[in-house]
Amino acid sequence: MRADDGRLVLEVAGVVDEVPGTRTLVLRRPGGGLLPAHPPGSHVVLDCGDRRNAYSLTGDGSPCEEYRVSVLLCPDGEGGSAFVHRLAVGDIVSASRPRSAFAPVSTARHHLLVAGGIGITPMLSHARAAVRWRRSFELLYRHRPGAGAHLDELRGLCGDRLTAYTSTPEMLAAVRAALADRPLGTHVYVCGPTPLIGFVEETAAELGWPGERVHAERFSADLDAGEPFTAVLARSGSRVPVPSGTSLLTALEQAGVAVPNLCRQGVCGECRVPVRSGRPLHRDLYLSETERAAGDAVMCCVSRSVDDELELDL
Repeated sequence: MRADDGRLVLEVAGVVDEVPGTRTLVLRRPGGGLLPAHPPGSHVVLDCGDRRNAYSLTGDGSPCEEYRVSVLLCPDGEGGSAFVHRLAVGDIVSASRPRSAFAPVSTARHHLLVAGGIGITPMLSHARAAVRWRRSFELLYRHRPGAGAHLDELRGLCGDRLTAYTSTPEMLAAVRAALADRPLGTHVYVCGPTPLIGFVEETAAELGWPGERVHAERFSADLDAGEPFTAVLARSGSRVPVPSGTSLLTALEQAGVAVPNLCRQGVCGECRVPVRSGRPLHRDLYLSETERAAGDAVMCCVSRSVDDELELDL
């Protein structure tokens, strides 16, 4: 297997099945060598057969010789997790370089980490970095009985800064209490099932938290219907309506415009389209915060437009 577009060729150096349904892969360069450093909370996009999926790295982000990802088997999913669970030591995989839109804010006075289920993976990275850099933090973690991924490791790492729950009502009550009385300058980070993320975002808003201090990492791109807009194709002058509930990618395909794509979930980067004018509404899991701020590209499978028109370099 050869790397392309800067992708990494990695070998499965270890497989750990710590709790039922969750598999951790240890990934290294064939023959060894340092892997790229990354911000805590980063992910890699792994080739999983005929699709690509994003998986969080659980290290602290410093230069290292191995990456670790933990993947929950989803029997009703689209095959990515099943592919990972079939991998064995010695297998070769292709992965993107680490990307992040979920890094800790270095100037935060305190870091409140909230995780549900396999959403613990980026929080393990955050917690490791916080311990390394002696940052103030706490972690609230809801998991099913007997299925707490990395639980023993987290207990050793976090000590009394970790509180684990197997009861959803108890977890939500603790989250609300934490959001109600943490010091000014605290940032909250949440990853897990959609209802948990929604609860944290809604409760924080209700309690007056500024939006810039609330950070969420989702398992897949947020695909609400969105507002209608028009894509203007700069090279031809064509105008392509994008109705509410229809993705920009689908609208372009229906208009006869071919755009390379693969995952259609905002994680692989294949459907990146240059933007000439207008403000993209980014909803992907691929672009970094710097790339989003530049506003010169959009992942058309999931992202939309802030403005009524978005001019594309097509």
